[in-house]
Amino acid sequence: MGLLDFLSRKNAAAPAPAGATDTTAAPAEELKKEIDKLGLGASKVTISVDGGKVTLGGTAASTDEAQKIAIAIGNTKGVSQVQNDIVAENAHPEAATYTVKDGDSLWKIAEAHYGHGQGAKYTKIFEANKPMLSDPDKIYPGQVLRIPDASAPVASAAPTSPVAKPGDEIVWKAPTT
Repeated sequence: MGLLDFLSRKNAAAPAPAGATDTTAAPAEELKKEIDKLGLGASKVTISVDGGKVTLGGTAASTDEAQKIAIAIGNTKGVSQVQNDIVAENAHPEAATYTVKDGDSLWKIAEAHYGHGQGAKYTKIFEANKPMLSDPDKIYPGQVLRIPDASAPVASAAPTSPVAKPGDEIVWKAPTT
């Protein structure tokens, strides 16, 4: 996964393990407790902290689990960067990530990543971010989320004009004045 950047000043709703400050991550033992609290299987994960940067190593059962651990740590108070060197025992492509902005909802994020009219896919995003998310309505600006099955954000949520294909009947209408 590599190096992930996170907002250094977290929203008040962000998890704040004991010992974390606005600019310094909590001690490794407290971050490990945070992962364990979420049930993410951190027994084989190593954590080292240097100010606001956290380095993760060891192994996780899957790419999804490794990514969830890194994002859960990055979303905690005091963490500005996570170097994710966790090796997945069951490796597959990672999900895209998205940083929540003021006014976002999971529906709006789904529309932006999956296309216009695809807001109902917010449930995919919600499921991909469990157990960090316990309610689809409880997201906050600065929080980083996993976006499954989305290689890149859709350029526009607006519908596009149809494109004529060979054999299509094209009717020209004169402009009205």
